[in-house]
Amino acid sequence: MSSPTGPDQRPFPPGEYGVVVVGSGPGGLQVSYYLSRLGIDHAVISADPAPGGMFRQFPFFQRLLSWTKPHTAFAHRSREYERYDFNSLVAFEPENRALMPDLMDGSSEFPSRAEMEAGMVEFVRRTGLAIRYQTPWLSTSREGELFVLHTPDGDYRTRVPVFAVGAAEPLLPDDIPGIEHASHYVATRDARTYAGARLFIMGKANSGFELASGLLQWASPIILASPRPAQLSVNLHSLGGVRARYVQPWEDAELGGGVFILDASIERLERHADGIAVHTRRSQDSEPFVVEADEVIAATGFSAPLRDLPELGVATFGRSGLPTMTDHFESATVPGVFFAGTITQGVSGLKKFGIPANSGAVHGHRYNGRLAVDEIAARFFGIDRPRPELDPGSVVERLLTSASTAPELWHQKSYLAHAVSRDADGVLRDEGIVSLAAYVDEAGPDGVAITVETDDRGSIHPAVYVRRRGRVDADAVLDEAPLTEYRTTAHRNQLEVLLGDVLR
Repeated sequence: MSSPTGPDQRPFPPGEYGVVVVGSGPGGLQVSYYLSRLGIDHAVISADPAPGGMFRQFPFFQRLLSWTKPHTAFAHRSREYERYDFNSLVAFEPENRALMPDLMDGSSEFPSRAEMEAGMVEFVRRTGLAIRYQTPWLSTSREGELFVLHTPDGDYRTRVPVFAVGAAEPLLPDDIPGIEHASHYVATRDARTYAGARLFIMGKANSGFELASGLLQWASPIILASPRPAQLSVNLHSLGGVRARYVQPWEDAELGGGVFILDASIERLERHADGIAVHTRRSQDSEPFVVEADEVIAATGFSAPLRDLPELGVATFGRSGLPTMTDHFESATVPGVFFAGTITQGVSGLKKFGIPANSGAVHGHRYNGRLAVDEIAARFFGIDRPRPELDPGSVVERLLTSASTAPELWHQKSYLAHAVSRDADGVLRDEGIVSLAAYVDEAGPDGVAITVETDDRGSIHPAVYVRRRGRVDADAVLDEAPLTEYRTTAHRNQLEVLLGDVLR
């Protein structure tokens, strides 16, 4: 889609647009891509000088947590390959898919930070997206039905702003005396400057273990502390725990190699001549315990930089200040304000077995962006999602194929689903990928939705939700399969029984 240019020849000069997207990280780029393919007038503005968002700086120790496998049973440009490529943005055109494998040097299936940034740049180049860089969103106001985004270059007016500003504002606890003696994760220095240091890390989530992994050969001892026990992703059967990439410090602690993992609350920090005294209280017995350290790094998380949106009525929740949203990623309190990217982790979905969605990462939120754009397109621009007519005899195979291969279902288990509906005249329609929570909670035509879920035992299997008389009245699971291939006679028979006459 061509873009207007101003006197400085940058795209999207201040003015009025159908949609204004804020942010040029993966969330903003993915939304702009979907909008452009629907022909929806929109502008993209970004404070950054180039695409990439947080990947222009983080992760600090360079390699990502998520993998892109260069060699699989599927061709790189196929949709099936997306299941094995966590890091590429997605596209309708095969030539614009799976850009990451060609940019990686082959030394690891985990791309480097620089490779990930290069992937964002290449996606913009290949898909022809336009972004107005170095144009930070400063504040927001209302003019009737329009939202006005104020920037140093001028004002942007729109009915629909989409904020893809990440959740990467450093968050330090404000209730710990002496917290000023700690530096936040974002201020971590070159690893060699920690040589021989006694290091105390506040926090036992992925960022804390990333620091411990990166500094393992430099600092000693390394103490990681937080009130609750750390949990591993392999034990939780989800990405909600510490990832396997960062387990080395855990093993070191188990073998007595100089890493210590404490369950303790941090009560205060005191600087003295020999370093920093970290006063803690142990979780198991409430006894005080003091750790002497040379450096304290707070891996205490991040918040969403929403600026003045709460003053306009956007409700938030939790320490990270994430906005409360509908299942379509719209503000629950200010209609018309949408969110994209890592912020969409604020929509929890059904959270079956306590397993969270993967919306905080590219491989999850790249699909959330499609749902948000579909909602925007239908409500504000009269562009409805295609609903192809289906042959009744193809439905079972279509759904089992999705359960076996659809990347949306595998990357967002128990969160996204493939739905089929029946019109009042009996015509079957392919609804495509939908929010599972919305499908379950909202009224709609009779039909079925299939998703993939992992239960609390780690079993992976399809889950089927049947809607009758406008509401989901039954759900059931199909048998697991050793190699997660569900297009078998047994699974076909199971699904046909579950559907009964709902699609006949």
